[in-house]
Order: sequence, then structure tokens, then C-alpha cells
Amino acid sequence: MRTVIAGGGLVGLTAAASLRSAGHEVTVLEQAPRVRAAGAGIGLWPNALREFDRIGIGADVRAMGREIDTWFFDTTGHPVRATGYDASAHRFLLVPRPRLNGLLADTVGRDRIVLDARVTGYTEHESEVAVHLASGEELRADLLIGADGVYSRVRAQLVPGSDAAVHAGHHAWRAVVPAGDERPEGTVLTIGRERTRGGYARVSEGQTMWMVNQFEAGPLTGTKRDRALDRAWKLAGPGWHDDLLRMIERTPEEAVLESGIMLVPPLSHWTSGRVALIGDAAHGLSPHISAGGTLGIEDAGVLRACLAAGPDTATALARYEDARTTRFDRVREHAAAVEQASGAAEFAERYAEFSHWMLTTAPTG
Repeated sequence: MRTVIAGGGLVGLTAAASLRSAGHEVTVLEQAPRVRAAGAGIGLWPNALREFDRIGIGADVRAMGREIDTWFFDTTGHPVRATGYDASAHRFLLVPRPRLNGLLADTVGRDRIVLDARVTGYTEHESEVAVHLASGEELRADLLIGADGVYSRVRAQLVPGSDAAVHAGHHAWRAVVPAGDERPEGTVLTIGRERTRGGYARVSEGQTMWMVNQFEAGPLTGTKRDRALDRAWKLAGPGWHDDLLRMIERTPEEAVLESGIMLVPPLSHWTSGRVALIGDAAHGLSPHISAGGTLGIEDAGVLRACLAAGPDTATALARYEDARTTRFDRVREHAAAVEQASGAAEFAERYAEFSHWMLTTAPTG
């Protein structure tokens, strides 16, 4: 099957590697001039790692990351964790995004990735789909997969009126810095004042990733680093999170990643006869549940399994859509509950409820 994938990020490359291993002739179209990664680190849960195992790169992914044993903290630095859950509900692998995307690109085959290739739309025919590029070129395929993120051009045509919306007042700041003398186990997440959350964790032997976010952040003033520091001060009282403050202070301004969070609304459909959406293009969520990448990788695995089961592309895509939209109805419920948690104990309980549900109901095919 000739398969074109719009988008060369984490989920698009995973889908390409997965489908190529299943016999598809894949072409990845990436609008950037190089394979890159937006963000510092990505948390991967066991349901994502299973798909990497199936592709054959699971051991390499585990080797580049660090297992995080999650604890949550109140503003005094007191650690809390929900009781009554298996240890797996609190453990994930934190992996540097750039290294992971590089590994995936090598697995797909760099010659199958077309750079500077911006998809502008498509024309769907009974026997194939024509993919239109900004250059005026046209590629013909049996299947088009939209993995082109929250601003997806494929989604814009498939589901008119589905533009991503601002998650009002929600902003996030993060960076990867050289590891210093901070506690190597990290602080994972502190639930602070004025709806702030943040912390840090080692992402590799010599690197630490810090992150701060705030809901209802209000007007933003100063530099990116100033804005991150202002939120970090709200995370804790005296003596707690001094390490985080020092990390942010020594982060070069150009290394600070600042994002206004965008959300993709629930869609009336994810597929047509020869087109499918995956990842953020289908369900871009707030990063506060730390599972968007994992759930997008799940998409890729479910899509592969449905296509392999046949009997034809349209039927397979309809089966994929039904499975994923049903799952994401529940994901959104859990995400809203975690967002509204008012303190560390409530956050820990709601997050464990989500991670336990995600892991125990995850597809295994």
C-alpha cells in the first residue's frame, strides 16, 4: 500500500516506521527543512513502548531515557502519592525528543522523508488520494495520514471548522539544561499557588529538563525566562525549589521554550475512505496530563492493526476511528479532572486514576 504521511514529528515518524514494518510503501512529508523535535523531553508510558518494541527499537528507546518514579509535592515540599495503585501507575520513561526523533527517522529511512514539503490539501478519488504540496507537486497514494499537529492542513479539509482553539490563559515554559548538583531523582511536579505547576527531572545522564506552567496566567511581561521565573516563585515557599529557580536563572534566554497551549476540539469524524488523522492533528490536548505523545503512538499502533485486519481501507479506517474516538471521550474526562485538581493530594489521586485507566485499557494488538 502506498501511504503518505503529512508530518515528520514523533507520531508521524512512528506511524511511518510501524506501517513500513507492515509492508507499506511510506513517504513522510515534513514542512521543516530538517527532522526536528518541538519540545525538550517526552514522557513515554508502557503502552507506547510496546509499539516501539514491535517496530524493533524498544531497547534503543529505553537506553536513551530515564525511568521516572512520579511523586507530587505541595508548596512546602511534602511528597504525596495516591495509594491503592500498582507501581506502574506512577512510572514512565522520560526521553530526549531530538534523539528519539532522530532514531525514528533512521528507522523509517531518511530517503523516505521529504523535507521542505508543505501539504496544502488533497483530492480523494475512489481508487487513490492525490496529495497537494505548496510547491505545486502532487503525490498519489492509497492512503493519506494527517500527523501534522494542532494546525493540521489535512484536518482543516477533512473536518471544516475544526481549527485549534486557545486554551485561554494556559502557558508553559521548559528547557533542557546541563545537569548540576540538583537532586538526581528530580521533583517531577509541584502543585503551587495561583494554578501553577512545575518541577524538573533528569532526562539523561548529563541533562535535566525543567518545566513550569500556569492556567489563567494573565498578562505576560518581561522575557521568557522572567516569565518562567515568576511562575516558579509561585510553586513553593522558602527553601523548596531553590534548585529549580537556579536552573531557570542560568538557562540562556534562547533555550527557553514558551508555549501558549492550543486545543483541538472534539471532531465529528477522524477519517474518510482514504484519509485518517492521528496524534495532535486528531486530538491535540493540554500537555498537563503528560500522555499526548504516548496516546498518539497508540493511534499509530491501532491504525496499523486495523489496516492489517482489512478487509479494505475504508472499513479499516472506520474501525480505527470508532476505537480511538471512544477512547478519547474518556481521555478528555480524565484530563479535565486533573486540570481542576486544587492541591497536591487531589492532583495525585486524579492523575493515578488516569494513568491506571490508560494502562489497563490500552490496546495490545
